[in-house]
Amino acid sequence: MRNNQAVTLATLLLAVLMFPITLTGASIALPEIRDALHGDLASVQWVVNAYNTTFAGFMLAAGGLADTIGRRRVFAAGTTIFAVGGLLSAVAPNLPLLDVLRGVAGVGASAAATAAIAIMAGAFEGAARTRAFSLFGTTIGFGLAFGPSVSSLLMEALGWQAVFWLPAAVGVAALLLVPTLPESRNPEAAGVDWPGTITFTTGLLLLITGFIEGPALGWAHPLVLGGFIGAVLLLVGFVLVERRVAHPMFDFELLRAPGFLAAAMAAATFVMVMVPLLVYLPSYFTAVMGQTAPEAGVTLIFMTAPVLVLPLVAGVLARRVAASSLLLVALVLLGLGALWLTTIDADSTTLSLAGPLLTIGLAIGLSTGLVDNMALANAGPGRAGTASGMFGTSRLAFETIAIAVIGSIVASGTDGALAGPGYTGSLRLSLVLLAVVVAGVVVAFTVLTRRRVRPAAALSELAA
Repeated sequence: MRNNQAVTLATLLLAVLMFPITLTGASIALPEIRDALHGDLASVQWVVNAYNTTFAGFMLAAGGLADTIGRRRVFAAGTTIFAVGGLLSAVAPNLPLLDVLRGVAGVGASAAATAAIAIMAGAFEGAARTRAFSLFGTTIGFGLAFGPSVSSLLMEALGWQAVFWLPAAVGVAALLLVPTLPESRNPEAAGVDWPGTITFTTGLLLLITGFIEGPALGWAHPLVLGGFIGAVLLLVGFVLVERRVAHPMFDFELLRAPGFLAAAMAAATFVMVMVPLLVYLPSYFTAVMGQTAPEAGVTLIFMTAPVLVLPLVAGVLARRVAASSLLLVALVLLGLGALWLTTIDADSTTLSLAGPLLTIGLAIGLSTGLVDNMALANAGPGRAGTASGMFGTSRLAFETIAIAVIGSIVASGTDGALAGPGYTGSLRLSLVLLAVVVAGVVVAFTVLTRRRVRPAAALSELAA
């Protein structure tokens, strides 16, 4: 790898690492944020959901914008917005303002992450591109997995505000290196699909609003019902818009490819289990089990550590075994781990939780990289860019919905306290629900992959 390519990759990974860390890292700070800013549980949940919703909602629009006005320019603008949002979040005087700033930071992270992918695709070729994207995926996985552990140490030393200002400061450091990045654009870009962006983002936001506000206001409250009805109408409108525009940002024809659909379902399922657990397990560990924040971070390592090792092992196995078979094993492990974790209670210890957390971690680690490769291989090289955008957006959207749904169950079970004896029952119910979803996906995945699905080894042809 040439020196300029190494600098390009380092700059992109430095910024991108912070985007998932500030998502899962903020989760461990929720109890302290609530105490410091004196808000209700719904307001606290928006600290996580506002960021994730705008991240998911603006990803495809950001891709169109980057192709039109320049990838480096959009990366710089996105990183700036993320950094400003994070720095202001650290000094926000109340929760409503903090929630708005988190949404702003999510828009910046979405733009920067999408532009980073496009910059890498243009700056690297062949084997170098494969390695670059492998490191990119590992960086995202590391940030998601170890965000709570890193943030617990930051909180212990510097207070909850560090969860926001430190990632922002790293973003500022990445901005200093932006002049070293290559600039590029797509001369044939169709521009931003604003009708699709507005209907999708607003629909997702209304859906999340319904789940978050439901426990406090009541499920029959006009705001809650209006949120759900509006979400359905807007998301149906999104489908209609995307089927009629000349250059849709979401190509529904790709869903006709069984292998791509199977990979997309699997990817959504893995994050639907992992990320809500990363968000809500830390508060259970501290509020119910009595662990300190650093102890909670250590306990979570059983679930997150396999992400660092298993992707390499899965890559070796994929040379001999079809990716679909490996992913099926990972899905089964995921469901078993979720069911095993229902044994959790106030008397649980780090050692007693090691088994189920490690099982879930093995599933996540085994799937990392394989699921993306399987999706791209089944989309074909001509639609790799569209497939990548759809894949990332759908994964983030389902992740956001899962966080909101699990948060709603926890809020209802704890009367909005994120503590008390009701937390155990609501967490167990959430885990059972997740296990049922995984079981359904296992069946659907098995049916879809009975047809001919190209193995992960085919990615080498795609990369070439």
